[in-house]
Amino acid sequence: MDSKIKTLNEKLDLAKLGGGQERIDKQHQKKKLTARERVLYLLDEGSFEEIGALVTHRTKEFGMDKQKFYGDGVVTGYGTVEGRLVYVFAQDFTVFGGSLSETHAEKICKIMDMAVNVGAPVIGLNDSGGARIQEGVKSLGGYADIFYRNVQASGVIPQISAIMGPCAGGAVYSPAMTDFTIMVQDTSYMFVTGPNVVKTVTNEEVTSEELGGASVHSTKSGVAHKTSSNDIECLEDVKTLLSYLPQSNREKPHDLEFELKDEVRDSLSTIVPDNPNKPYDMHDVINGIIDEDSFYEIHKDYAENIIVGFARLGGKSIGIIANQPMFLAGVLGVKSSKKAARFVRFCDAFNIPMLVLEDVPGFLPGTDQEWNGIIVHGAKLLYAFSEATVPRVTVITRKAYGGAYDVMNSKHIGADMNFAWPSAEIAVMGAKGAAEIIFRREIASAEDKEAKWKEKEAEYAELFANPYSAAERGFIDEVILPKNTRRKLIKAFSMLQDKQVNRPKRKHGNIPL
Repeated sequence: MDSKIKTLNEKLDLAKLGGGQERIDKQHQKKKLTARERVLYLLDEGSFEEIGALVTHRTKEFGMDKQKFYGDGVVTGYGTVEGRLVYVFAQDFTVFGGSLSETHAEKICKIMDMAVNVGAPVIGLNDSGGARIQEGVKSLGGYADIFYRNVQASGVIPQISAIMGPCAGGAVYSPAMTDFTIMVQDTSYMFVTGPNVVKTVTNEEVTSEELGGASVHSTKSGVAHKTSSNDIECLEDVKTLLSYLPQSNREKPHDLEFELKDEVRDSLSTIVPDNPNKPYDMHDVINGIIDEDSFYEIHKDYAENIIVGFARLGGKSIGIIANQPMFLAGVLGVKSSKKAARFVRFCDAFNIPMLVLEDVPGFLPGTDQEWNGIIVHGAKLLYAFSEATVPRVTVITRKAYGGAYDVMNSKHIGADMNFAWPSAEIAVMGAKGAAEIIFRREIASAEDKEAKWKEKEAEYAELFANPYSAAERGFIDEVILPKNTRRKLIKAFSMLQDKQVNRPKRKHGNIPL
């Protein structure tokens, strides 16, 4: 028996070495952790239980039968983060460059199936050179098996992808179908076709970083929801993100202990300028409402005219969608509409109540927007809010103009509670533009056209550039003092916590993609 135990221990020790000490050293020289080190750092100490440590590939061609490593390039298993169960896979770049084989894919699929059946998040730590070309179509089939499970798990369990090295070709579509993608700066990249192919086809000279680095995907494409400066920070980001999420769609997010006090925040009363055309930072409003230091922003550097992220309000996890007057006056555009719509659908799928902070002058005009489909992309956000059944509360801080008023979680598309500050302006458009259209003849025939225009602008503003007309019709439930916003919201979300909505039976809707 001793010899058999010795054999087992030797095999397990080899599995822990991955591709060997020399390759582990190279990984460290690149300022990257190994797959196993990443898993052990992510999970609570002593909680990791590995599955498939002794799996090897089945390929015999191209001399592969002489190159076998236990684990076959991916560490898989389960453990806990802050005491909560998660499933994890980490691709091991020290073994065949982390390339995906048939058995490598089977290991990933096994834990994904377990996660769905049990109801717990899946975290993928990606660091792979792509498909294992020695296996041909078997490797491609492995990717498709994973893609299929990504779709089946979508909206059932949270799926988080951390890109901690290369992720190229077909491999990119798995992270793209997960809920959140976090990339490590300088050491990770994602693209469908690499620099060499790009040069051959389009004659463009571009580096891997320029083509698909973390900076590109966090600012230009929106593929990355967050970037981290190194492996440790990336894993900490994963932990923080998990703290706001439920285990599955069968649960609600975990509440922290909270005792309601007066909750008055006087600082909120001075944020919105008297000048309606002067910008202010919506982050100041967010931080004045939520529990201290609890905001975790998503897509921070992409489509900055809208803010999305998680926070805690009275100890409860909420999703925040807020126009940002500091960028493009907070208008809705192609990118901001897509960004917000995806976030809204995630929150709704996982029972996370939503707070909308609104200061929107409309949709971004221009040929670029129209030609790139602002009609369809704006409709995505409208569709997402209209479809959502979780508690939804809106606070209008200033402008709520035109169709954008409807889209930003108005009462008309199913919002539960709609508040407005006294500074709110709810109208078809701004008073100046409206006066020019409505009173065009009077202005044109006046001796002092500028004075008449200002007079009519003030007349229109008196009628519509305020929250009271909407409040009289019940479109606004209450006009509130800014300093009381936090208390009002805590009580509103508490009141709505057992909300249930029964929708007509259907296979699924047809969101305008």
